Amino acid sequence: MSITKRQARFYLLSFLKHDFKASITVFFVALPLCLGISLASNAPLYSGLISGIIGGFLVGLISKSSISVSGPAAGLTAICAAAITELGTIEIFFLSVAVAGLLQILLGIFRLGGFTHFIPSTVIKGMLAAIGIILMSKQVPLLLGYDKADFWTKELFNVFSFNNAFDHVKNIYHHTSKGAIVIALSSLALLIAWKKTLAKRITFLPTSFIVVTFGILLALLFNEFVPALALKDSQFVNMPDNLFSGIKLPDYQAVFSNTAIWKNAVVICIVATLETLLSIEAVDKIDPYNRITPQNRELVAQGTGNFLSGLLGGLPITAVIVRSSANAEAGARTKLSGIFHGIWLFVFVFFLSMLLNRIPYCVLAVILIRTGYNLAKPKMIRSVYKLGREQFMPFIVTVVAILFTDLLIGVIIGIAYAVYFIFKNTYKAGFTLDTRTEGISVSMISTSPSMSVLSIKRN
Repeated sequence: MSITKRQARFYLLSFLKHDFKASITVFFVALPLCLGISLASNAPLYSGLISGIIGGFLVGLISKSSISVSGPAAGLTAICAAAITELGTIEIFFLSVAVAGLLQILLGIFRLGGFTHFIPSTVIKGMLAAIGIILMSKQVPLLLGYDKADFWTKELFNVFSFNNAFDHVKNIYHHTSKGAIVIALSSLALLIAWKKTLAKRITFLPTSFIVVTFGILLALLFNEFVPALALKDSQFVNMPDNLFSGIKLPDYQAVFSNTAIWKNAVVICIVATLETLLSIEAVDKIDPYNRITPQNRELVAQGTGNFLSGLLGGLPITAVIVRSSANAEAGARTKLSGIFHGIWLFVFVFFLSMLLNRIPYCVLAVILIRTGYNLAKPKMIRSVYKLGREQFMPFIVTVVAILFTDLLIGVIIGIAYAVYFIFKNTYKAGFTLDTRTEGISVSMISTSPSMSVLSIKRN
């Protein structure tokens, strides 16, 4: 009995010393990302918070990963925005999320978690880079204070197209705000400066938390003392007092009558699975104890989370490298840090939601620009370029294809081109040796059993 008590005390002290602090850090990282990803996905703000809570608590309980943290993913924002537009209603979209969760569970049960090994790494990098570019581009109107960015829901170049281009420019001009621009630029400058100077010294305060707090204080200052730069109510986060009152449940009757539900579910399942497996592979490499996460068990955990998230009106969930790396850097030792970060989200959302309504949208746009930049870093693009033409061409083809079509078609084009490129270069690798002599006669003269003389005569 005394041994059991000592073990319990050890784990309690370990939690208080490591995982508790890490859970607070991850909470401050996850909160603005949950809101920002909802905004970028053209979904209700509560959707990102619900998926953050489920990803932290439920997925954390089922998963065997020690330090990875799950929640709504920036890599799925373009897919979600396009799916909501295609399906017409948010309720049907939530049904696609739930079906995607069931597909992930089946992948885990049938032990198909290793299928990502058949997708070229350059195509995956191209997919993430394209998502980062789209994510950054979608924040431009919000940085300008534009609070009606309904046209910015699908393609990258939608705002630059000739279709109603003049109306888009006119709308942006009438809805921009000097205060939002000042807050956004100041927050962006603070983010860059903090990341380069104090981030490594003050590790217990996440950069995103500092930026959001700064943006809130600056907005309050403008509203009180600088009326010319004051923000409108529509430029702040608007969370209902009772979160349950605004939740829209999926339309279950449409699952067998609308084929687009299944199409989008397959896309969400594939991309969410890719991002999850890539994230846990990266997280396992930074785990100080070198623990390996079982891939198929992770898919079951993620699928369960997505199924419940879809039923409750949440966004798709994946293991997220941003939260997970923050968790590892904060000194997490067990999955209790990820589970408790979900508990803190729940407590904050349901009991302190009035504080969320103080956050300007333009500040969330700055956080998302940083996230998109991390997905499409110039350093990463240069590293792929240095690998040679056979690696860079499938990468750039995937990026361009996704930007001009959509994610699924773009990835298929990237894979097809990568396979074609491999076959083409393999075919070129074979060679035929053809010898011929012109104008020269070659003969071998034997002078003895042990010596030969080569004689060359010009004809």
